[in-house]
Amino acid sequence: MGADLSKRLVPDELWELAAPLLPSFAARPQGGGTAPCDERAVFTAVEYMLTSGCAWRHLPPTFGTSPATAHRRFTVWTEAGLWRRLHRAVLDELGARGEVDWTSAIVDAASVRAKRRDR
Repeated sequence: MGADLSKRLVPDELWELAAPLLPSFAARPQGGGTAPCDERAVFTAVEYMLTSGCAWRHLPPTFGTSPATAHRRFTVWTEAGLWRRLHRAVLDELGARGEVDWTSAIVDAASVRAKRRDR
């Protein structure tokens, strides 16, 4: 994979925040399986999938991970709450730097229950 694309999708600063939040994978008790893969490469592949809208099966081989591995890790990370925790970590980091303007906010109306109007 091109180093430029990798660094653009997952800059070092983002990886430093994300890496400690990733759940660890234990060896399978029955043995077998494949050798552990580069977590940053998998994270970058997942980032590519999420931002490009590409189908998992069309993940370019240049990412160094299989579509199945990328999708499996995405599922595990989602179930572990990684994306919510990473979002919070990014906001905390930007807030600590004074780079977040909290004077305005947007509320997604799709997630706010509408009140029923009395007739």
